[in-house]
Amino acid sequence: MTSRGAGTALSRKNYRLSTGPDKSKVAGIVNSRLLNDYLHRVFSSADGNQPAAAYRKHLTFQNLQEHLDRLLAEENGSEDSQDQLTEGRLGPSTVVLDHTSGFEGLLLVDDDLLGVIGHSNFGSIRATTCVYKGKWIYEVLISSQGLMQIGWCTLNCRFNQEEGVGDTPDSYAYDGNRVRKWNVTTTNYGKSWAAGDIVSCLIDLEEGTIAFCLNGISLGTAFDNITRGAGMAYFPAISLSFKESVAFNFGSRPLRYPVEGYRPLQDPPVADLVKARRLLGFLKNVIHIGIDVTEGKLVEKDASMWQLQGEPTVLITLAHIFNYFSPLMCKVYLVEDVLMTFLLSILERGGAVEAHPLIQQLLDLMWLLMEEYEVHECLKQLLMSLLRAYRFSPIIPDLGLQIHYLRLTIAVLKHEKSRKYLLSNVLFDVLRSVVFFYIKSPLRVEEAGLQELIPTTWWPNRFTKEGKESKEVKEESAEERLRRRAYERGCQRLKKRIEVVEGLQVQILKLLLNNKDRGGGEASRYIFLNKFRKFLQENASNRGNLTVLCPPEYMVCFLHRLIAALRFFWDGHKAKAPAALSSEEAYVPPQLFYNGKVDYFDLQRLGGLLSHLKKTLKDDLAAKANVLIDPAELQAVTMDDLDEDEESATSAAQSQRPSATLAIGGALARPGWLSSPTLGRANRFLSTAAVSLMNPRRPLGTLEKVKVRTLSVEQRTEEDIEGSNGNEGLLLGRPPEEPDQPITENSLLEVLDGIVMMYNLSVHQQLGKMVGVSDDVNEYAMALKDTEEKISRCPKRRRDIHEELLKSQKVFSEKLNHLSRRLAWINVTIYSKEKMQDIYWLLRVCIRTIEHGDRTGSLFAFMPEFYLSVAMNSYSALKNYFSPVNSMEELPGYEETLMRLAAILAKHFADSRIVGTDIRDSLMQALASYVCYPHSLRAVERIPEEQRISMMKNLLAPYEQRPWAQTNWILVRLWRGCGFGYRYTRLPHLLKTKPEDASLPSLQKPCPSTLLQRHMADLLHSDCDLAPSFLNSVLNQLNWAFSEFIGMIQEIQQAAERLERNFVDSRQLKVCATCFDLSVSLLRVLEMTVTLAPEIFLDWNRPSSELLLRRLAQLLNQVLNRVTAERNLFDRVVNLRLPGLESVDHYPILVAVTGILVRLLVDSDAQGAERATAVLLADPCFQLRSIQYLLGHAEPAAMAAAAAATEKRHFSLSTYTEYISAEELSKVDKMLSHLSEESKQAAATTLPTSEEDLCPICYAHPISAIFRPCSHKSCKACINQHLMNNKDCFFCKATITGVDDFTKPAGS
Repeated sequence: MTSRGAGTALSRKNYRLSTGPDKSKVAGIVNSRLLNDYLHRVFSSADGNQPAAAYRKHLTFQNLQEHLDRLLAEENGSEDSQDQLTEGRLGPSTVVLDHTSGFEGLLLVDDDLLGVIGHSNFGSIRATTCVYKGKWIYEVLISSQGLMQIGWCTLNCRFNQEEGVGDTPDSYAYDGNRVRKWNVTTTNYGKSWAAGDIVSCLIDLEEGTIAFCLNGISLGTAFDNITRGAGMAYFPAISLSFKESVAFNFGSRPLRYPVEGYRPLQDPPVADLVKARRLLGFLKNVIHIGIDVTEGKLVEKDASMWQLQGEPTVLITLAHIFNYFSPLMCKVYLVEDVLMTFLLSILERGGAVEAHPLIQQLLDLMWLLMEEYEVHECLKQLLMSLLRAYRFSPIIPDLGLQIHYLRLTIAVLKHEKSRKYLLSNVLFDVLRSVVFFYIKSPLRVEEAGLQELIPTTWWPNRFTKEGKESKEVKEESAEERLRRRAYERGCQRLKKRIEVVEGLQVQILKLLLNNKDRGGGEASRYIFLNKFRKFLQENASNRGNLTVLCPPEYMVCFLHRLIAALRFFWDGHKAKAPAALSSEEAYVPPQLFYNGKVDYFDLQRLGGLLSHLKKTLKDDLAAKANVLIDPAELQAVTMDDLDEDEESATSAAQSQRPSATLAIGGALARPGWLSSPTLGRANRFLSTAAVSLMNPRRPLGTLEKVKVRTLSVEQRTEEDIEGSNGNEGLLLGRPPEEPDQPITENSLLEVLDGIVMMYNLSVHQQLGKMVGVSDDVNEYAMALKDTEEKISRCPKRRRDIHEELLKSQKVFSEKLNHLSRRLAWINVTIYSKEKMQDIYWLLRVCIRTIEHGDRTGSLFAFMPEFYLSVAMNSYSALKNYFSPVNSMEELPGYEETLMRLAAILAKHFADSRIVGTDIRDSLMQALASYVCYPHSLRAVERIPEEQRISMMKNLLAPYEQRPWAQTNWILVRLWRGCGFGYRYTRLPHLLKTKPEDASLPSLQKPCPSTLLQRHMADLLHSDCDLAPSFLNSVLNQLNWAFSEFIGMIQEIQQAAERLERNFVDSRQLKVCATCFDLSVSLLRVLEMTVTLAPEIFLDWNRPSSELLLRRLAQLLNQVLNRVTAERNLFDRVVNLRLPGLESVDHYPILVAVTGILVRLLVDSDAQGAERATAVLLADPCFQLRSIQYLLGHAEPAAMAAAAAATEKRHFSLSTYTEYISAEELSKVDKMLSHLSEESKQAAATTLPTSEEDLCPICYAHPISAIFRPCSHKSCKACINQHLMNNKDCFFCKATITGVDDFTKPAGS
């Protein structure tokens, strides 16, 4: 497009005016002498020398084009140098990746054929052009920092899924992931790279060397004496693993880091470049030279304040310049090298962007004097270049480069027409514009200048045994205090610099959210809303497709900037409309979830699928919200689903391509996030297996189309969103429970809804991921402290050990210096106090939204699940990720927020309106975690009494047909600290081992809740049906869990005894340990119940008491017998100490059983103890030996065996003095004495019973019941237990209608 083609369909705007004397006054054009001087000053020759006025040609607008042609021709030079330029190179002049035959494996290539994403184990691809002579360079923009090998290869190199560039002879590569160079063999070389770095690859075929640079810094010669000569030519090439991505620059754009003497593989457009620079010079002249018509002379003007001011002479002059300049500005190289450089130079003088109106004037000129398609292409290329420059600029201490590019982006977006075009067509469609809101984290702190910013490093060095920073305040030394303060000052300096960048990023979003720029169409905010919604849809609908997803690290930054911009506009609206809510009271009203004005794609609602809810709740919608569902719409939804199924089946049947190729090709109809940072649609799927089926460089065909439901928001107008004249817009269908009060502008509500969705999509995951750096600092600090202690203890005579320890100390210190500076960056950009306040604000928004939704009754089911997820996850992030840097307790309204969240968890974990099993499980887990920590447990205790009682009632529902393990865990946590020997944080035998994470809920100190225990006792007392059904289910689950555990340890023991070497499946060990833990927790819940409401078992006036007591005694005896038998199975497996079975030990299960027995036999009243003793002794499984085992007593035979093997240590509760009090031990002694005495008496008085009189089911008790109508018999215990779950007779399966007492006739 150097000159305008004759066949173009678009005509030029013609600004050439007649300059006849009769028209000069009318048109406002200056007189011919002044015009001549002006044109000669503007269009001066290249050398800048002006010929004398007498000799120079008189210029008018009629002969100006001829003059311009001559001036530009002077610069072009001769064409015959082109052949010389291409010497040493073979292949097309436009260098791209060879997507037809030069690749191996599965790859995704961008439309520009310069960006590539790996889609297989180790795919390789080369360029279309090779070099055989001279010195050449190309650049690679690193988009992800994983495993890649970048360099050069020859045509003869053959790669596969295991061997890539550098793994074969005559291929050479640099790998910054492993910091090595490769040519068949490998050695250390260079530095590690990070996403956002630029690698320069240099080859010198005169000297036979290959070298690499990282961000313009030479890494030294990597290879010398490379093979040269006839037939040897080298292609740029890369091998990359799955999901890794890069973008190449062979010279299609200016090199970021050119190296003197080396030429890019693709020649720069020299002629166009010279012409563009010359035309830019003319443009600058126009800006600098003014015409004083009254004085009749030319004057110098201040360029920064230049304005067109409707001067026809200047306008026509500019039209001539743009006639040549416009087509050049459609080329990416010229836009980046000429236009962007010029615009950046305007802003270099400093000051606010508003202080440079020249850029706005220039954009006005472009829209006025360029064809529309030219302006569009120019703006697109300009934003691409800016984004690329921003993303791939190295981090320097003052972040000057990033600030520079963001300021120009703001200046361009301040221009209304340009902003709307870019929003509508570029920012979300072609560009990954979210990159503008990202601040990358430097991997190499030295190059980022963090050593100068933070010269003194510090890290916490007061740790507990578990490796966490000690909460106890210990006196720090004066030196440590000075270091900490110096480090904090450095962090503050860094924070101020980063805040400048963040402020500019927020400015960009404020421009995009402007809703007052209604000139020439829709306001920017409404264009942004539609694009933002589509962006969210892509990320929500393509959770498995990594090429389409926005990387989570970008999402985090985007979320914070969007919150800042949203709150700015929200509070701005509040200032104008005092009746509206402030951003501190923000929430999303419930009608957005059901009125269809906002599309939630296919995201799950609390009540299930939207189509199902519309059918089942259509009457409620009509009655409460006045929203009518058209029956035809319901029919249409069903038909659409059928059509989609048929269409997908038909297209699959017609497809000739492999299904994997089709799936990936279809999913890539949107920009690939992992590839080049700007260029659009990565729709070329390269596969060596399917290459013959592909037509190179063809456009997207029908087979690649993936059926994406068109967003209904695409066609929405401002009126549809904001509403007017009685139309409520987004707020249509207000339910009666919702206050009739203005909240804010409707469009801001939709932005807020999108922010909540963004947090759910990937922000929370990223917040958790970045905590790893803090954990690394803690680990290295512990290692350093341990090493220093060893040095202090090392004997002086062992110099060899001392030297090794000093080396270790140096390594740990250097690593800590590096990590502490990197942690400072992460704490400022991700975990700062301001970021914490953003997440806290989001938590409060979700809480208010859920509360408002809950009031709508059945319509609550329409709320998307992610609101509850974000409420739980944001609280978790505040508690676990932002401390110890910032404390959640310091946040305003913290106690109240905690209580409101507790109320939500307590109410909704068993809410029948919520049907999704995943979200119900999440609510249950969140509540379980909540009751583990004292501050959050107190919040649960502060919720209204009615809600507390309702929560406890839901927790005591029978353990069937629901996930009961979490419920049981909650009850256990409420009891822990009150039970027998149940005040431990970690089990006694695990104290010497280090926990995986001391912040886990299960490792928190006991914090029982007497208030909630009282509610539980009241419920069990008052509700006669609740207690038996709950306890029966607990006993059933205990029977199952303990039986499973015993079965599994039998298998483990058998495997361990085999002679051949074998391994027990780790999954089986984990399940076994889980069954054991469940058994212990179920026993603790039984202990809790027996303690809080003993009458359930001991008051035999209650219908099920005797039966429950008998079942309990039976299970306790089984557990005791299995665990306490000498040299039994349990003993052997415990002594194996297998990894995964750490929690399996005598102590936890025996103290739980002891707690129940003590409560029944010792702490009860006389009648209760008597009944419990009778039932326990009547059970055929009872063995006094098991009770004696608890205190280390053994039977005589066992004592004799023990004497022979004195080294074996017996279990005894009396050895756990730190865990069991003297009072508790005395009760066990009392219980043993009591049972010993009672068992002797029972043995003396028991009459022998014939076998015929025994119950045919259990053979433990005499027959005492007869069934109606079939007259079969058993003992009462067996039939009562059976009838709790089944109404059929044991023997004949007849339905039992009644049970009568049976007494054997005296004469029988």
